[in-house]
Amino acid sequence: MRRFFVERIQDDQVSLEGSDARHIGKVLRLKPGDQVAVVADGEEYEVVLTEISPNMVRGQVAQERRSSADPALQVILVQGLPKGDKLEMIIQKCTELGIAEIWPVHTVRSVVRLNVQKAEERRERWQRIAMEAAKQCKRQRIPVIKGIQSWAGALQSLADGSQGILLWEKEDTNTLREALLDMNYDKPVYIFVGPEGGLTEEEVALARRQGVLPVTLGPRILRTETAGLAALSIVMYQLGDLGGGGMTCKK
Repeated sequence: MRRFFVERIQDDQVSLEGSDARHIGKVLRLKPGDQVAVVADGEEYEVVLTEISPNMVRGQVAQERRSSADPALQVILVQGLPKGDKLEMIIQKCTELGIAEIWPVHTVRSVVRLNVQKAEERRERWQRIAMEAAKQCKRQRIPVIKGIQSWAGALQSLADGSQGILLWEKEDTNTLREALLDMNYDKPVYIFVGPEGGLTEEEVALARRQGVLPVTLGPRILRTETAGLAALSIVMYQLGDLGGGGMTCKK
């Protein structure tokens, strides 16, 4: 059954507009009486289509569907802005793995620099990629893709008591495995990753002062588009639902 996201459902009535309406009518060629799955505010419903036009599709909720595709653990990736379209792949794959939010950040060694208009256009595109990936993997919530911000700004946005880890190639003492043993699965986890050129000593020191722990993933240096995905997979396996097991850390 095809899945679509809407902002809200009112009085069991559903409206889908724009590209979703065109996809239903012209691509899928659905007719009144056909059913689709609709997700609103984290809940999924079976909806019977009642009216189909080129720019508007309406439907009636038939029943609520029980599903638990979203992890209980909230993980936020703070990603140093990479070159090219690497962030698009990062967003897509992180959505599949269960990320809650992605914060793109400018760092000292970030190559990409965008003006306000271009930055917002990119954010809108990245949000669409997250939505399509969420549809594909049957998630109930679309990850939030924040606007591009500074490294210092992202650190200042952390709530008191946040659990933060920073992947740093120069760290040789603290490991991600050990760090996860001291984490609570009922609190958000922030993963910080630098861009292609890595982070400066000053940026790492600033993160330390905000309570973020630098960790190593092992002896090999991973690319920026690989590091966050690897760390997210490990965190979701250890603290979340990846692998089909329960939480193995303290609460």
